[in-house]
Amino acid sequence: MNRRFDLRVAVFAAALLLSGCAPSAADTGELVLKVGDQKGNAQSLLSSAGLLKDLPYRIEWSTFTSGPPLLEAASAGAIDLGGVGNTPPIFAAAAKAKITVVAAAKGDASSDAILVPEGSPLTGANALRGKQIAVAKGSSAHGSLLLVLQRAGLSITDVKPVFLAPAEAFAAFTQKRVDAWAIWDPYTSQALLEAGARVLVDGADVANGYSFQVASRAALDGRKSGAIKDYLSRLAKAQRWSDSHRADRAKAWAAETGLSLPVAEAAVARGVDLYQPLTPEVVASEQQLADAFTAAKVLPGKVNFAEFVDNRFDADIQATLR
Repeated sequence: MNRRFDLRVAVFAAALLLSGCAPSAADTGELVLKVGDQKGNAQSLLSSAGLLKDLPYRIEWSTFTSGPPLLEAASAGAIDLGGVGNTPPIFAAAAKAKITVVAAAKGDASSDAILVPEGSPLTGANALRGKQIAVAKGSSAHGSLLLVLQRAGLSITDVKPVFLAPAEAFAAFTQKRVDAWAIWDPYTSQALLEAGARVLVDGADVANGYSFQVASRAALDGRKSGAIKDYLSRLAKAQRWSDSHRADRAKAWAAETGLSLPVAEAAVARGVDLYQPLTPEVVASEQQLADAFTAAKVLPGKVNFAEFVDNRFDADIQATLR
């Protein structure tokens, strides 16, 4: 009986090979971590730091144009986690998405900038009143735009937001179909170097500069929790590596995404994101941003950001950085 069973298994396996089929990850028990990425960011960062080797799981990468659609995928369970700016988790929380913030990083907030086309007569944030501004809804640039306007004594209703994904916004901006563009790096550097754009005002001293790794609740509650912890630790180490290897980081970023090397170098020179524990101060800063969106009536009600934060991985991440 055993020999006949072994023979049937061998015949079945041969048939799979001949038919071009292979056992799926579910069939083999292989652990697959589905990671959302933007513009080759995390993937190229981990690869260039040499931290995608010897993984005890397989990563399945998905690329998104911005944070909001990435978090929609996480909430739906289509991906397990991914990196976004400071504003997408607030909009996701307002929508009662099934997501949890599990790690943070801090970068240079000046990479979130409001740009104007070459030859624009606009000077200063006050000049934005009544102007059309391209921005990705719910993105970090949306948050920076709100705060910049508030500092200038304006509200979001004093301007005309045109909600566009980055690629569409770049086209509208270069064709001068909008008056300004609120955006983040590497698009900021790309517009400055390749489209003759000018920074009208940036997020320095206005935005908090945070970015987050956000997981789907289904992944956190399942057997992927250990893989998420390992991934977050590797990412924190890669961020530290990039800070001391900026030229290498820029080359890898350009190769991974098709960005020109000067654009990648300019984006990296402006600053890199570095791991930041999910402290009460981080949560409080995000709560202030959430409250600003609520006060501006962009969000329908109050968001309790702390309810969407889980710092269970911070101790392990910090241990790997010692």
